[in-house]
Amino acid sequence: MRHPRERLPQAESAMKDLAVVGAGPAGMAAAVAASEAGLSVVLIDSGARLGGQYYRHPPEGFRARRPGALHHGFARFTRLADALGEHGVEVRLRHRVWAAEKITGAEAPVDAEGAIAVHCLAGARDERRETVLARRLVIATGAHDRSLPFPGWDLPGVFTAGGAQALLKGDLVVAGRRVVVAGTGPFLLPVAAALADAGARVAGVFEANGGLGLAPALIAHPGRLAEGAGYAYRLARHRIPYAGGHAVVAAHGQDELTHVTVARLGANWVPGPRRTIECDALAVGYGFVPQIELATQLGCATATDRDGGPVVAVDEGMRTSVPGVYAAGEPTGVGGARLAEVEGLIAGRAAAADLGRPVSPAPGLARRRARLAAFGRALQDAYPVRDGWMGWLRDDTLICRCEEVPYARIKEARELGAVDARSLKLLARPGMGWCQGRVCGYAVSCLAGEDPLPPRRPIAQPVRLGDLAGAGDPAEDPGGEDP
Repeated sequence: MRHPRERLPQAESAMKDLAVVGAGPAGMAAAVAASEAGLSVVLIDSGARLGGQYYRHPPEGFRARRPGALHHGFARFTRLADALGEHGVEVRLRHRVWAAEKITGAEAPVDAEGAIAVHCLAGARDERRETVLARRLVIATGAHDRSLPFPGWDLPGVFTAGGAQALLKGDLVVAGRRVVVAGTGPFLLPVAAALADAGARVAGVFEANGGLGLAPALIAHPGRLAEGAGYAYRLARHRIPYAGGHAVVAAHGQDELTHVTVARLGANWVPGPRRTIECDALAVGYGFVPQIELATQLGCATATDRDGGPVVAVDEGMRTSVPGVYAAGEPTGVGGARLAEVEGLIAGRAAAADLGRPVSPAPGLARRRARLAAFGRALQDAYPVRDGWMGWLRDDTLICRCEEVPYARIKEARELGAVDARSLKLLARPGMGWCQGRVCGYAVSCLAGEDPLPPRRPIAQPVRLGDLAGAGDPAEDPGGEDP
């Protein structure tokens, strides 16, 4: 793929052995492992600080508690961060990666044939173009919250569970005074506990699934069982009600959220008896969607995860189907921070070995990955998204908030002959707005009766037309800054 007028830096000094995109647990671990083996590594992330979404934390000057007070396992982050400095990893924060491509043909710099160009927008408000060249690439871009539409989900005061947690961890802002936490999956527990610890009154945690299906996996993983017990203790200490088989099926208010409707769910999440709960904030999450745009840009093969969504297919060394490209963490399947860190270590070591650096065998990593991946699969089996959520919708419920597409227009498109997500998009415009389907894509696929397809976006992040057209010349300006 060649973007219009994009020219690549010619200086061989710009070449790194390995570029890692994503500075969460997987990306940090990959960078550390590769640098320990002697590779020159650059770690790229759009955030202002290391850690990704899992280890999101405020700047030192804004920290009101001891370091890591809002995080589980924060000591692992500090060890990885220290190791990055010790091994000379170049860290480029506030760098949004919008495309990656293999360098081929006459445009390739000397000795760069087959290397990878990572195109970034660097900085905060006044972004500048930069292109990073590397012989190998690790994609560790994480995941984002999976959203399900329901009446009122577009009201101010309705957050994703990850959004509420990000506000608290990154800005020390509590989402509301009286908060309801709802959705499915174990992520609801740390969100509710952290909000309560920070002073919010959590009116209830409503888990759409029962959760008992996870019991065998927890028994096989005593550490996770103890972790779950710790969250249960914190909920009990704050007297937070927890109800399995319940969901928030509607949010209410004029200019802001004032209350929600909670329903007891029957088979397949068909709503039964309902009640209302007053609140000024709702944190709702139904799992996560892996971010694999860069991998599909490069032509990496995908596979179908346990929940029906697409993930990057990798081998035992986290190698993708494209030579020189590796993936680690949530892009290969959502499994949590510990699995992501192990996969990052494996990917970094594999990149070093493939570049001819001596790497000692580590069979323990493979066994840890297998064990943690099995637990991740058990989580997905225990907390599925049932089709009954589509029965919560009303004709005026927005499905795509960017394009303001209501459910009635989706139904009309189906009546006109739309048989899949693509035809729904063409007839009704869901997924054609600012987020390009990142928020509504899962729901639209479900409403079309198909599993979500791998993203085919040539641009992974929003960019200005001038950046896309290649205004300026990074080959002449090492910083890649527009004149």
